[in-house]
Amino acid sequence: MTLDPKIVETLSGVSTATLTTLLLKKGLRNVWMRGTRPIREGQPRLVGRAFTLRFVPAREDLATPESWSNPKSTRAAIEAMPAGCITVVDAMGVTDAGIFGDILCARMQKRGVAALVTDGVVRDVAGVLGTGLPVWCRGAAAPPSVAGLTFVNWQEPIGCGGVAVFPDDVVVVDQDGAVLIPAAFLDDVVKGAVEQERLEAWIMSEVEKGAALPGLYPPNAENKARYEAAMRGKAG
Repeated sequence: MTLDPKIVETLSGVSTATLTTLLLKKGLRNVWMRGTRPIREGQPRLVGRAFTLRFVPAREDLATPESWSNPKSTRAAIEAMPAGCITVVDAMGVTDAGIFGDILCARMQKRGVAALVTDGVVRDVAGVLGTGLPVWCRGAAAPPSVAGLTFVNWQEPIGCGGVAVFPDDVVVVDQDGAVLIPAAFLDDVVKGAVEQERLEAWIMSEVEKGAALPGLYPPNAENKARYEAAMRGKAG
């Protein structure tokens, strides 16, 4: 299901740091995917529905170059990826076998995939960078995926960086990594995100004026009242 463009626009203005705070307030502590670092500086903040892929440990009779031609393969999975999705790949944290290289990333880019997120690594890193596909991963390795992993399926629940990811959950990526928003929490998070960013911007402005943090961050009743008055003044 495609995300509402208004939701994408709203969340594109909210940092993953803010999102983790909002989700923590809702009781969700484990939403940041460990090891998902931007492959290059300056990648934009992106928002999309999760399209999941799952690898399991390599098994010699299954993890072969011939498997790339199977109906259930990474190649077939890419052809099922809808435009605007964020592909999230469970590579079990394996760092000595690249799950995707430049050709696969180029095809994802052509299909309009927003980004690739994995707790593993990519290969042909210069070529991957050349495709322009935004990637969040642990780094690079020369060997192909079948050297350490067996691809099994797409669009099923996975674990990525220690986080449970279900198809159609929402993923937000920026310079701090990848954060999961469970689909059931999306509306509440969107409502709270803009207000949280606005509050933190006000707090930062107070800090720049020399204000002390106790009672300001988080704000006590007095500072909440000052913040609300400031917002009313802007609205007026």
